[in-house]
Amino acid sequence: MSVQKKNSLFARMRQYKACYLMIAPFYLIFFLFVIAPIAIAMFFSLTDFNMLQMPNFTGLENYLTLLFEDDVFLTAVRNTLIFAVITGPISYFACFFFAWMINELPKVLRAVLTFVFYAPSMSGMLYVIWSYIFSGDMYGLLNQMLMSLNFIKEPVQWLTDTNTVLTVIIIVQIWMSLGTSFLAFIAGLQNVDRTLYEAGAVDGIRNRMQELVYITLPSMGPQLLFSAVMQISAAFSVSEICMNLAGFPSTDNAALTWVTHAYDYGMVRFEMGYACAITVVLFLVMIAVNNVIQRLINRHAES
Repeated sequence: MSVQKKNSLFARMRQYKACYLMIAPFYLIFFLFVIAPIAIAMFFSLTDFNMLQMPNFTGLENYLTLLFEDDVFLTAVRNTLIFAVITGPISYFACFFFAWMINELPKVLRAVLTFVFYAPSMSGMLYVIWSYIFSGDMYGLLNQMLMSLNFIKEPVQWLTDTNTVLTVIIIVQIWMSLGTSFLAFIAGLQNVDRTLYEAGAVDGIRNRMQELVYITLPSMGPQLLFSAVMQISAAFSVSEICMNLAGFPSTDNAALTWVTHAYDYGMVRFEMGYACAITVVLFLVMIAVNNVIQRLINRHAES
């Protein structure tokens, strides 16, 4: 940066010092709780650190081991990608669809249904209910119903069978994902300028689908992008659902995900350097995917 640009920057800061002081707490919190943890994780990912001894710098050894020698990591990546590819798009479009439908209802009914759809994301003990529904004994709700209808003759081990556990977790995640993104879509739909629909009717828009494509979606660019980022983050960082429903570790690592693999090395084995390497790679993958989604949404908005 040239001396002239530096002087210009400092001059603007002096001129608008009150504004800079007002936003300073945000930047301080952002640095302490976002930038600093990422930088610390990147540093420890280059070390052999067990939380008891001083870190020993090892360079890229953790990354080489992770990418070329850790077969369990490949299983975690496969499960996470399956999870993300299925739950991400389904949750995203489901949130928008329900928000679009509820937005057309009367105000009181809209408020009630908004709370009903958002409630799952606020509840912390819903795993107990899902554990009861998918319990592997004859008293599990789903087994009991299927046996009474003669669809099965003996209980299915939904949460321990390697053929069913990932499907169950995907279902639960989709149900619990109707939260922040759903509210963002509701807010976006409420803020669409109603005069645009009137102008669209004059210009030849004849049905609700055309309104959605040519008016609603282009007017909701920020909400579409925000919800996409939230859904991608939730899909790639899933862990709590897996550990609460399938246990930790799950049977044959059938429900092992990227984050639970990092949890294993960080909180069980206390190999923090290796755990940080796992999270750094996940962070880079999420950044790359978010950039791709952002470009696609921006391209649609511009068109």
